[in-house]
Amino acid sequence: MAWFLNFYRCDRCSRVWRDEWSCTCDDDCPHCGARHFSPYKSDDLTELVVPAGKEFIVLRSPYSAEHDPDYEEIGRFPTQAKAEEFLASYEPPELNRT
Repeated sequence: MAWFLNFYRCDRCSRVWRDEWSCTCDDDCPHCGARHFSPYKSDDLTELVVPAGKEFIVLRSPYSAEHDPDYEEIGRFPTQAKAEEFLASYEPPELNRT
């Protein structure tokens, strides 16, 4: 499942906040309670490359994720460039609908 870090700005109190979710959905202001704000920016966190010692791990949020990304490791590489190269050509397995 896709995973996003959404950024919001309240029209009523001008406060900003962020929230992670499986879509770029509307949210309510946690500061004043104003409702139904769309994100002004969203970062796609479905796939990540993270350093781990001398390696770089490629993580992906699986289709089964619901309320958190539940990342799964899909590869380890000696350099960040190799990890990003792998990710650029990676096609996730089809969702099993049986």
